[in-house]
Amino acid sequence: MRIAVFASGRGSNLRALMEAAGTGYLKAEIAVVLSDVQSARALERASQQGLAARFLEPEAFEVAALEILRNTAADLICLAGFMCILSGDFIQQCGVPILNVHPSLLPAFPGLRPQRQALEHGARVSGATVHLVDERVDHGPVIAQTPVPVFQDDDEESLSERILRQEHRIYPMAVRWFAEGRVLVEGRRVRIAGAPA
Repeated sequence: MRIAVFASGRGSNLRALMEAAGTGYLKAEIAVVLSDVQSARALERASQQGLAARFLEPEAFEVAALEILRNTAADLICLAGFMCILSGDFIQQCGVPILNVHPSLLPAFPGLRPQRQALEHGARVSGATVHLVDERVDHGPVIAQTPVPVFQDDDEESLSERILRQEHRIYPMAVRWFAEGRVLVEGRRVRIAGAPA
């Protein structure tokens, strides 16, 4: 499986995917890393590992990305801290599944600053979700989730750090399931072939 990673920031989830591929846990190749932010640390991380890494102007990102995806024959797109909302046209035209990792237990706290949302809401549990991307923000079918407790003395930074550690665990796992052909999507329900009930 060939993966394209879209990232806007520091690329810690990209690093988790690269490490999983490097150890053989993830039987997939990261074919290209694309960013809509020229100074994104993710591009530097990718280049340091010898991966193809490109900055694309935000206003032309989707058109350029579609051409690159065709040229690299990507089988899967992984959003890793990608802060741009992809259009319905792009999702339809790219022709491959798109995965995202989000720092909450969706459908709770979609959109921006979900850790802050959880704290303001008084939630006792938050978490991380890997889901398929559809035309609505943080809405697609859930592939994997893991809970993270919210402690009384948590602030946004401390909760974010604990959730991020779980993102780094479940994102490579979900991508591995795709690479192994084990993900079966039936409407909004997802079944992982060979997984315990």
